[in-house]
Amino acid sequence: MNAPDRYESFVLANGENKVEMEIDTRIPSSAIFTFNKEDHTLGNLIRSRLLQSSHVLFAAYKVPHPLVPNFQLRVQTDGDVTPKEAVIAACHELVRDLGILSREFTKEYELRKMVGATAQQQNGVQDGV
Repeated sequence: MNAPDRYESFVLANGENKVEMEIDTRIPSSAIFTFNKEDHTLGNLIRSRLLQSSHVLFAAYKVPHPLVPNFQLRVQTDGDVTPKEAVIAACHELVRDLGILSREFTKEYELRKMVGATAQQQNGVQDGV
C-alpha cells in the first residue's frame, strides 16, 4: 500500500521540533508558528484563545495540505507582548481551561453514576416489595 504508516502523523521524527517560529519581517510584531504533527483541532483552539487577548491584533491558522499533519499560525501583536509570549500565554490558558473542563466533567459523571445507582437500588427495593 502507498499510504504512510499511521504513527507518522503524530510521532515526531528525530530532530523534528513540535513548534517552529519564524519572525515575519513584513509586518511589525508578527510571527509565523509551524506546529508539526497537529491539525485543525489545536489550530482553532489556539487561534480562538489568542483572539480573546487585548494585545493580539491578528491571529489565523492554515493547514497547507490536508495530508501533511501540520498547521501554520500567524500572530500579530500590538508590541506590548511578543507573538511568542502571546502564544505561550494562550497555551497556558487553554491547559487551565481544559483542566477545569476535565474536573467538571468527572464530577458530573460521578454524580450521575451515584444517582443512577440510587435509582437502581430504589427500583430493586420496590420490585422486592
